[in-house]
Amino acid sequence: MARVSMRTFRVPQNALRAFSLIAMGALAACSSTGGSAFNDLLPVDPAQASAENIASLTAVISRSPNDPEAYNVRGSAYGRAGRYKEALADFDRAIQLDPNSYQAYANRALIHRYMGNMQQAVADYTRAIQLNPSYDVAYIGRGEVFRLSGRTAEAFQDFERAIALDTTDPRAYLRRGLLYQANGQHQYAIEDFAKAISYAPGEPYGYNARGLSYLALGDDENAFTDFNTAIRLNDNLAESWANQALVYEHRGDKERAARSYARALQLDPNYGPAKEGLARTRTS
Repeated sequence: MARVSMRTFRVPQNALRAFSLIAMGALAACSSTGGSAFNDLLPVDPAQASAENIASLTAVISRSPNDPEAYNVRGSAYGRAGRYKEALADFDRAIQLDPNSYQAYANRALIHRYMGNMQQAVADYTRAIQLNPSYDVAYIGRGEVFRLSGRTAEAFQDFERAIALDTTDPRAYLRRGLLYQANGQHQYAIEDFAKAISYAPGEPYGYNARGLSYLALGDDENAFTDFNTAIRLNDNLAESWANQALVYEHRGDKERAARSYARALQLDPNYGPAKEGLARTRTS
């Protein structure tokens, strides 16, 4: 099977929703969202989201009120803290002070995405690319907006472009892999997930995604290994436990499957796949 081209790649929009836990015979339809995979904000230590750090960044701005980078850094801290309106204001100011700051445009685009302003996000990522056509972060960010909006051919193009730039950012491979996975091209998806894992071996998301493609191909052993690795790396993700339960269920071990589904629900009581799985496997 040939790898799909950018022009012919098509995935139905509903195939990109969060993977649904369905009857085992239709397991190949499952796909992982990767929605939280690898933080999109520029590398910022979690401590930067603290009130103390933001106060110190504000003091820096008070001393240098015309420094665009100071606003860019504080905006990233606000973004990490979930204070999106304040982050947006800082990125607006950074761009006003330096209209050629492609990083500020990409940062503002991410905030627009988080706020649901998808058109503005695309416009800002596009401007960042115009300013710096080699900026892989902007291609990856815009590709994710396209992916989440169901514009899968355009998303695929952007991830391809970032990869052609020799990016070492795992998100490009993870998200291209999700498109392959949703399109039923699991071997190519597995290759991309493996590449993402090689760049971020300590993150669980690539393992969860790869495990689902293994499972879709009937490879329970490798799927089980990947899901257990995801749990070992972070045992607080509901999807990892629900994925592990899938393997138990496929093997006919309803008791263990029910325990894993129950653990997923403890972590996220609203996680639909775990609710459905527990209903299927719970014994009276």
